[in-house]
Amino acid sequence: MSDSPPNALTPQAARQLANTTKTPPQWSGITPRWLASLLPWTPVEAGVYRVNQVKGGPAGVINIECGVSPATTLPEALIDYEESPREYTLCTVTTTLQVQTRISDLYRSPMDQVREQLNVLIEMVKERQEHELLNNENYGLLYSAAPSMRIGTRTGAPTPDDMDELIAKVWKEPAFFLAHPRAIAAFGRECTKRGVPPPTTTMFGSPFLTWRGLPVIPSDKLTIKDGKTNILLMRTGEKKRGVIGLFQPGLQGEVAPSLSVRLMGINQQGAAQYLVSLYCSAAVLTDDALGVLENVDVGKYHDYK
Repeated sequence: MSDSPPNALTPQAARQLANTTKTPPQWSGITPRWLASLLPWTPVEAGVYRVNQVKGGPAGVINIECGVSPATTLPEALIDYEESPREYTLCTVTTTLQVQTRISDLYRSPMDQVREQLNVLIEMVKERQEHELLNNENYGLLYSAAPSMRIGTRTGAPTPDDMDELIAKVWKEPAFFLAHPRAIAAFGRECTKRGVPPPTTTMFGSPFLTWRGLPVIPSDKLTIKDGKTNILLMRTGEKKRGVIGLFQPGLQGEVAPSLSVRLMGINQQGAAQYLVSLYCSAAVLTDDALGVLENVDVGKYHDYK
């Protein structure tokens, strides 16, 4: 039965004259991308960044004495550099977008069709950027950690003892842990079982678990395979000889640092084509800046009594 009285305008008919409030396109794949936000970013010239290392490792090759007598010959110091330092070349995360000009001309109000398409595509490119920062075989952090900075869990699930061992590896001014949300949940369960729930802190308006004062940052770009994942701990910043992100400034068509959008042209079918490119990489300046807790089991649960 209709809600309107007889011979009255119906809601269905009235809607034909009403404006509908709309949202921009909503993509559920957008994440906070905390890693990209927390990494210090260093501009790169000509797309290449060279990391010069001193020979000799942490102990070095410097001969230094203390309290020498006047008759003693003074020691000689030798500081040498690696002949073949590692160079990081910026990686390109890129794709193209095609929009019919007829569509963008006729249906441009209240929202610009091209702008909305590009906004969603840029978010997808940025999501891929964070994935590459962790998983790229050439520069991804999971592949850049030195063998000496990798440890395994004691019992599978991430325990407070495991996190303490990771801190012992990256003890020089560590900045934050990075873990999959399920790994963070697994760590929380182990803390609860032991009666030591981790405190929280607020950054960027969001709450984060902490351990020993270090925030535990979630990222779903740390993959889970067969119920196992990894947890990272890093020191960041160029001055601290830590982990940094690399970008190319001053691009043509730049809409964000190292991200450009360019019109490629209009084809014979009347479609405008756009090129979206993002240039990035990451560098670990010294081995002790990045540690990895490997084989973290995210599927262990407890019965609390």
